[in-house]
Amino acid sequence: TIEHMRAMKDRAIVCNIGHFDNEIQIAHLRNLKWTNIKPQVDEITFPDGKRMILLSEGRLVNLGNAMGHPSFVMSASFTNQTLAQIELFANNSGGKYDKKVYVLPKSLDEKVARLHLAKIGVKLTKLRPDQAEYIGVKPEGPFKPEHYRY
Repeated sequence: TIEHMRAMKDRAIVCNIGHFDNEIQIAHLRNLKWTNIKPQVDEITFPDGKRMILLSEGRLVNLGNAMGHPSFVMSASFTNQTLAQIELFANNSGGKYDKKVYVLPKSLDEKVARLHLAKIGVKLTKLRPDQAEYIGVKPEGPFKPEHYRY
């Protein structure tokens, strides 16, 4: 709400990673001073001088502020969702998953990345055993521990 935005620290960064473009009350901010910092980044100044950084004009930040082509970002997002559904379906009868929300396993997240590497001209090399040991992972991955958040 506008009250929550007024209560934030000066220069707080606000964005929407929800489902709909109306989750931030942008209409309540339109009569304030807007300064465009760069594409998809605006600074809004409240009457008391406090400022807020707003990304993507309150629209979905994962699409509006994504670097590169939005269709590429959507492809990665949809691939994540598809692989997650395949994982749940394939392991449904074994009791591996209860009916709750799960974080996508790093192995599947990294599979999505591997599937998209060629489109951005990247080739992934294999870790040598000494490199894997140094960062504490298996040479074949996943390359981050499950608790790590990107």
